[in-house]
This record gives sequence, structure tokens and C-alpha cells, in this order.
Amino acid sequence: MKWFVFYNGQLLLLQQGDALQVPEGNEPPVPVPDGHQVHEVTMNDGVKVKTYEIDEGPTKLLQSVKEGGCEANGEACHWTLVGLRDSFNYIPLEDYLCGGKAAQILYWDKHSRFCPTCGVPTVQETPIMKKCPQCGLEMYPPIATAIIVLIQKGDEILLVHNRAFKRDYYGLVAGFLEAGENLEQCVRREVMEETGLTIKNLQYFGSQTWPYPSGLMVGFTAEYDSGNIKLQEDELTAGAFYKRENLPHIPQKMSIARKLIDWWLTK
Repeated sequence: MKWFVFYNGQLLLLQQGDALQVPEGNEPPVPVPDGHQVHEVTMNDGVKVKTYEIDEGPTKLLQSVKEGGCEANGEACHWTLVGLRDSFNYIPLEDYLCGGKAAQILYWDKHSRFCPTCGVPTVQETPIMKKCPQCGLEMYPPIATAIIVLIQKGDEILLVHNRAFKRDYYGLVAGFLEAGENLEQCVRREVMEETGLTIKNLQYFGSQTWPYPSGLMVGFTAEYDSGNIKLQEDELTAGAFYKRENLPHIPQKMSIARKLIDWWLTK
């Protein structure tokens, strides 16, 4: 059984030399804090893992484990904490996906402890369902749906820098689905709001679970139709059409944004 243990959004991993791995075993790798629940998470292929959160800060936790020492496959090892996004670069894809679902379950658990209608403590009845014992309201892990779109104009694509980006890379126009919209309407609205452009030939590309904290990204391709770029300044700091030979920094391989850009690069 693999254990996905989180502290403030960071994943506890076993480090052996330069290699990082998710801890495995019959028992939790570090003590489960009082009042915290161990959740069983089942993936689409039937693989089951377990997850829980810890309260101790990294310094205290890692020092206590270091003093006890550990060994794996005959070699010395130690614990380290890695952000879920960054873990994509260190652990197998299947483990990263398990960690993503585990993080979403923990987020749901933390935000569904009381019934939003009655205020009564909820009761967990299945791994993905809680119920209010007073009014019977059932609560499932919520998924926030967002669109992302690659817009082509001849041999160029539109790339934008969002104020929320923590790095200097440029990505694609994206935004959350609103009540009363279908996905196609959402794409056209977001493009117009953020850039002032209209698009045509909108096509579905694919989707990706996005556990930051609990979302689904739905990807599209489209072609420029009309308009001049007029950025929504409270959302974007820059945006322009780029050719293949002058691309700015682009998103990491883990994202559907990068999958869309790589698709365009290989056309």
C-alpha cells in the first residue's frame, strides 16, 4: 500500500540518493495525528492508496525521522517534503496522479465537515460521500470546471502572462465555467473578456484533472477571427501572438497547456 502524506500541500517522499519515492507499507510511514482520518483512495484502474495530513512542521518532523534513521534496499535514506506540482518531476506519473486525487479528497474532507444547510457535523458514509444526519444532504468532492484554449492565427499562437503565474512563463487563455454556460460559450466569453478577440473553428482537444485544489481543465483549439488584443489588465500582464521560433518560456510538461502547445509545435 502506498501512502500519500501531506503537510501544507507538500507531499512526504522518501529520498535515497537523488531518487524520490512514495512511501509503501502496511502501516502509516509517520504517525497519524489525533483527530485526523486516513482516507482510502481508489483510482480508475482499481489501484488503492491511502492518504492523510500531518500537523507537525517540516523541521520537527524531518528531524525526528532523521534521528531514528531509515534504510531502504540496504541504503541509507531520509524524508523530504515536495510540493505536489513539483513531485511530477520526481515520481512516476501514476504516483503523481494518485497524489493528485489524494490531495482532492483531503481538500474535500477539510471543507465538508459541516452541513452547509444545517450546520450539523457531517458523517462520512463512503470514501467519496458525506451525509448530514439531520437534513440528509449528501456531499461529494466538488470539481471546478475550467476551459483552456490554444488560438491559432496563421503560423502564430496567442500566449498570455497571467498575474497569478508565479513564474515568468506564458500560457494560454483559460477561465472557469459559469452557471448557465456550456463549455463552448465559456471559451468564447473568456477569450473576449481577457483579450478582446473573437474566435472561430472551435474544437475539443482533451481534458486533464487539475488538483489545485480540485479542478478539471477542458482543452480546446480555435482560430483567430477578428479584433485587436485588448488585455483584461486585472487578469493579464502581457499577451501577443508568437511564432515557433520566438516562443517565450512556456508551461511545464505536466499541464494540458503544454500538451496543446506541443501539439501545435509538431503540426
